[in-house]
Amino acid sequence: MKIRFLATAATAIALTTSVMAADKPHWSYEGAGGPAHWGQIAENFETCEAGDEQSPVDLTNAIKAEPEAIVFHWNKDADWTEVNNGHSIQANSENGGSIELNGKTYKLVQFHFHAPSEHAIDGRKFPMEAHFVHVADDGTIAVLGAMIEGGSDNGLFQKVMDSAPRSSGETVNLGTANPADIIPTGEHFYRYQGSLTTPPCSETVIWTLLKKPLKVSENAIAEFEALYSSNARPLQETGRRYILEH
Repeated sequence: MKIRFLATAATAIALTTSVMAADKPHWSYEGAGGPAHWGQIAENFETCEAGDEQSPVDLTNAIKAEPEAIVFHWNKDADWTEVNNGHSIQANSENGGSIELNGKTYKLVQFHFHAPSEHAIDGRKFPMEAHFVHVADDGTIAVLGAMIEGGSDNGLFQKVMDSAPRSSGETVNLGTANPADIIPTGEHFYRYQGSLTTPPCSETVIWTLLKKPLKVSENAIAEFEALYSSNARPLQETGRRYILEH
C-alpha cells in the first residue's frame, strides 16, 4: 500500500451506539447478549442477523486486482484520549486527520482493538486486530484493519496498553501520538465491502485489511487480553462478495 502522510487538523465525527430498551440485555460477546442474539436485542440491530454483507470474514480466495490505495492525511501530532468502553480499549481524537479513498474524504475518529483477530487470512487468526475507523460526511465508514502478533516491541502500542483504563467507562488522556506508528509497513492489502463488526452491524463499511501483521511485545498483548480476552465477532459468510487482494 502506498502511504503518504500529511499533517492536518480535522474535526472528528463521533460514533455512537444506540441505547437498548431496559427489558433487553446489553450486547456483549457471550451469553444472552452475545453475537448469536444481536439481531433480537433491538430493532435497529436486525441487520446483524438479516444482513448479507456482514463482517468479519475469512480473507481467502481473494481476486488479484488493483484496488485504489488509501491516501493518508493522518495528523502525526494528533491529541488522543483513551477509554475503556466496556467492549474494547478505544482511542479517540478530534484532530486525527483523514484519508482519501475512491474520491471521498473520511475523517479518522478512533482506533480500537480485538482479541483474537476478527478477520482471518486464509483461515489463520492472529492474537489481536486493530481497527482504525474513518467516517465521511455522508455517514459511510472506511475501516483500516491491521493484524497484531508478538515478536517485537512497538512503543505506541505499549504506551496504549500500559495506560489503558482498567474500569469500564473510565477515560484517560493518552496525549499526542502519531497513529501511523501502530500500522505495519508494506503495500499488500485486501479490500471488500462489509459492515461494522459490532451492533448495529450497519453495512456501510469499506474494509481495507493490511496483509502484513504488526509485531508487538507479548507482554503488551497480555495486558489487553487481561481486560478483553475474547471480544471478537465470529466469522461471517462471504456470500457473493468479492475480496480483492492488492
